[in-house]
Amino acid sequence: MIDFTNAIEQLNSYRGSEKKKTLIYNNKKYLVKFPDPVREKNKNILYINNAFSEYVGSNIFKLIGFKTQNTELGVYEYGGKKKIVCACEDFTDDDNVLYEFENLVLSTNPDKKIETELNDIIDVIKESKMINTEETIEKFWDMFIADSLIGNTDRHNGNWGFLLNKKTEKIDFSPIYDCGSCLNPMIEDEELEKITETEIKNLAINSYSCIKEKGKKINYITYIKEMKNKECNEAIKRIFPNIKINEIKNFINNIEEITTARKEFYKNIIEQRYNVIKNIYEKLS
Repeated sequence: MIDFTNAIEQLNSYRGSEKKKTLIYNNKKYLVKFPDPVREKNKNILYINNAFSEYVGSNIFKLIGFKTQNTELGVYEYGGKKKIVCACEDFTDDDNVLYEFENLVLSTNPDKKIETELNDIIDVIKESKMINTEETIEKFWDMFIADSLIGNTDRHNGNWGFLLNKKTEKIDFSPIYDCGSCLNPMIEDEELEKITETEIKNLAINSYSCIKEKGKKINYITYIKEMKNKECNEAIKRIFPNIKINEIKNFINNIEEITTARKEFYKNIIEQRYNVIKNIYEKLS
């Protein structure tokens, strides 16, 4: 693991709820995310395992074939303790600027305030004259399917978007980033050692997207099973052949910093969702 303790620190310019630092290591700029302490009532947990979730979730996107932010697990000595962190390499530079979807929302229809209602999101994509509508809708649904596999509960309007090249003025769908809310980061290793197959299955099927339909958060598995959305169905047909479940399992097995209990949990819950997506893919085919 990389030790980021003595990396050059810059003023942090990144947003989000997690504790973070902006560090320069080997001439690369990183957003370094720390395990967040939790002070939730009636929740006996020392910290969120968001660093592991960020690293694993991002790399699963990459294994599926998405352009994805590079991430590294590392350590940082902070307050006299060494903490495991996830360092996320900045994919922007002087020529390439990130514009998150929420910025597109503000510029597309100034008279309408939207949150994460699905119809509103699609309307903004269709109304914008600055992006490729068809390609963006496809990539949005591709991202949705991969998020359903890892159980990402926080893909809101501020953590996906577009990369603008200022020289060419070309606008592309940005690399995938910010996956720290996937794979149940609130569950500690001690709980995972006792978790049953039934409990894992319930967690797998009761995972909700941040995206809403008629004011209610979408349950990934229920939505996919209903097969009512043509764009979502087409995304399953595009994405499923790229999901190599054994490659994902091997990747997880080779992460030395994660306990055996967490590895088994990750592999199990991902496979539960994989089997659902596989079943729908076979029906659609």
